[in-house]
Amino acid sequence: MRQAMKFYQLRLRPEGNREWNWALRSLSERQLLAAAEYARRNELLERMVETSLRTRTEFDYSQRFPAPHNEILQPTARNLSLDAAWVYGLIRQESRFISEARSGVGAAGLMQVMPATGKWVAAKIGLGDFVHSMLHDVRTNITLGTNYMNMVLENAGGSQVLATAAYNAGPTRSRTWRGLLEAPMEGAVFVESIPYSETRTYVRNVMSNATNYAALFERRPQSLKARLGTIAPRGASSGLP
Repeated sequence: MRQAMKFYQLRLRPEGNREWNWALRSLSERQLLAAAEYARRNELLERMVETSLRTRTEFDYSQRFPAPHNEILQPTARNLSLDAAWVYGLIRQESRFISEARSGVGAAGLMQVMPATGKWVAAKIGLGDFVHSMLHDVRTNITLGTNYMNMVLENAGGSQVLATAAYNAGPTRSRTWRGLLEAPMEGAVFVESIPYSETRTYVRNVMSNATNYAALFERRPQSLKARLGTIAPRGASSGLP
């Protein structure tokens, strides 16, 4: 693990991950939780989550569902009337909280914002000095990502399911899939009808994450079925969580 840390310090994440995973191979569940805590203390939240997910009988949900940057995300979400649990659920799926994450197609930062999307949203909200490198700044990334989530949510009639699909596959595809409906459909059934396996898995994971975050934030059980709601045909209002 110390060797893995040296790789992380050199920004050699793949090499660090290999060393880290090798160190985990013979650990007990209690030792895995301790290793996850070690990752947390070294601000390696992605390693913390992945390590904690290896346990089967002992669980630490604060490790599995961390909520960093709360001082930025909570007021930003509140100002947009967005569900913070949903935002955290999306970030957990998009980047596992790696602020310098970058996808093969150029999406960047915590919320994996595409450069063109970031530029468009920045213009919409009056962020006039935007440049692509700002996508790796936590505050800017959260600001742009949450505003985009809010835009696709409004376009989706308030349905988190449709908005989540739009965030991954684009608003046009999400509208097309909704347009195929002739009658209201349970959200869970609609998710399974999404033709793209990547988006189908993505929506499942984000909505499940959001349900777990809501349980942690509100300190009471949550219903995934209620959060998925009902998806109405275009021209009608979708059922809200």
